Amino acid sequence: MSSDHVQSAEMPFLELLARGASADAYEQPELLARAEGRPAEWIAALRRAKPLALRVRAELEGRRRREAELSALFETAHDLAGLRDLDAVLQAIVQRARSLLGTDVAYLSLHDTERGDTYMRVTEGSVAARFQQLRLGMGEGLGGLVAQTARPYVTDDYFKDDRFQHTLTIDAGVREEGLVAILGVPLTLGHHVIGVLFAADRRARVFEREQIALLGSFAALAAAAIDTANLLAETRSALAGLERANEIIRDRSGVIERASDVHDRLAELVLRGGGVHDVAAAVSEILDGTVEFAEAAAAPAGALEKSGAEGHAVLHEDDWIAAVAAGGELLGALVLRGHPGLDPVDQRTLERAAMVTSLLLLARRSAAEAEQRVRGELLDDLLDARDRDPRLLRERAARLHADLDACHVVLAARLEGTAADAEQEADARRRLAAASHLAATRHGLAAARDGGTVLLLPLGPGDTVTDLARRAARHLGTAVHAPVTVGASAPAEDLATRPETVATAYAESRRCLEALRVLGRAGDGAAAQDFGFLGLLLAGDRDIPGFVDRTVGQVVAYDRRRGTELLRTLDAYFACGMSPARTKDELHVHVNTVAQRLERVGRLLGDDWQSPARALEIQLALRLHRLSAPEQH
Repeated sequence: MSSDHVQSAEMPFLELLARGASADAYEQPELLARAEGRPAEWIAALRRAKPLALRVRAELEGRRRREAELSALFETAHDLAGLRDLDAVLQAIVQRARSLLGTDVAYLSLHDTERGDTYMRVTEGSVAARFQQLRLGMGEGLGGLVAQTARPYVTDDYFKDDRFQHTLTIDAGVREEGLVAILGVPLTLGHHVIGVLFAADRRARVFEREQIALLGSFAALAAAAIDTANLLAETRSALAGLERANEIIRDRSGVIERASDVHDRLAELVLRGGGVHDVAAAVSEILDGTVEFAEAAAAPAGALEKSGAEGHAVLHEDDWIAAVAAGGELLGALVLRGHPGLDPVDQRTLERAAMVTSLLLLARRSAAEAEQRVRGELLDDLLDARDRDPRLLRERAARLHADLDACHVVLAARLEGTAADAEQEADARRRLAAASHLAATRHGLAAARDGGTVLLLPLGPGDTVTDLARRAARHLGTAVHAPVTVGASAPAEDLATRPETVATAYAESRRCLEALRVLGRAGDGAAAQDFGFLGLLLAGDRDIPGFVDRTVGQVVAYDRRRGTELLRTLDAYFACGMSPARTKDELHVHVNTVAQRLERVGRLLGDDWQSPARALEIQLALRLHRLSAPEQH
């Protein structure tokens, strides 16, 4: 079938993508073609184009969903910064949570300190009056369990779940509303749970970890809104009871206005596309101090954990530490240096900045994971030669700023050392993220494979394959704080028209990787061409160090003890065709010196060391010894 016919067959799917049609609509082109009596080739082309179009649609939907999530979080943070009506802010949080999670109902309950239970404050999508008036005692129902334990809980089927206490009143309200799957996350201020934010469906459903983290972010914003509203209420109450009302009004108004300005400034910075270090710079200016973002591993462990548990900045020596956390995971900290005297308003500003920083990191992680998956999928298809259409391969690569027509090198990388299962999983995740970042910056591809990582990188002008492999080993090793060994293939071209070339190059890079490991060069990088035919001999489980030691070990040991150059002389002797005269010229020594050294070699290795069989073994051992101890680079 001609390419024009193929492109014509793709047009209905492009039109569906352009108008944002539902997934069901993608069945229509084939049905219509059959009804019109189109040729079998036409229908086959439609059938091939449909899954590709659906994948594009899914990717576009995912991107739109992530953009909507971030936009809603930023809009909610902006609402909080200009807080004027608590009910309106809470209603907006519940509405956005319901919309983004795609649930039938979302609602928020608050703790009643006088009665010791919780009550419904805001609902969205609810139709049952009894449900909207429910009150939950501590430990009763899923919400009571969340409030009691201060942890998120999710149930796929509420009435079949016995982890929490069922009561007739609560079950009747839930049944009347028709809810089945419920997710609840706590609203916390410090150690205290002040309420619960819920998302629920009227059918069985599994909530993903990202959805739980997203609802937790909304809960943090809701708690902050309530906290700010409480601050306003405390201010109004104090004004009524103090003699210095005018002074307090000025002070409190200044505090609130300053807090509002701070939040407006941070929200504007985020919406402009600022990064983590931009937030730190802005807060440094606001607090008239030095604020830095520190990775979790670089922050004081005790202070970081305490701040994450309490939800407040804590003083560590002369520095303030505000944990940057999301969904219980500590992502890092904002550190205010050398500023031990900090008033509550400035402390809260630092804490709000840490919250905004966590949103930025989650957004960056989400985008990085999406790009990582797309790069990995394309490389997997090239390795398995699944997609043999050069045009589609080039289009997919172009969306990732990669050029399959350029000269590329396949790199096989493996993390050295062993760890517990949890540590291995974390290391693998960091290794793949680092590889994807390296691939993205070099306009290449990366994927996890065979217990390691495979990269496809373009070979730049002036680059050698060996240099590229060594740089990759250093880059990845630095990223994961452990040795990473990298083997590289010979340059490969025409990847779009000959995708099987990638699989062949990958096998070659793995043989090179295995040769490096056998030679004891863990943490190094090399190309297959560096080993020649030895690369084939070295692949597998062979005792190379033992062979070298058995063959020339006595000469190596003698040189090490005496500071002599027997090994160098032996190497030159074979290189000069076993001619003492040529050897002395090569070494720039007297021929008698060569003779004396070779006589010493004969005493160490035996009288038959120059026989053909022994000479071959000795030359191979000399070559392996040189490869095992390469020159510093």
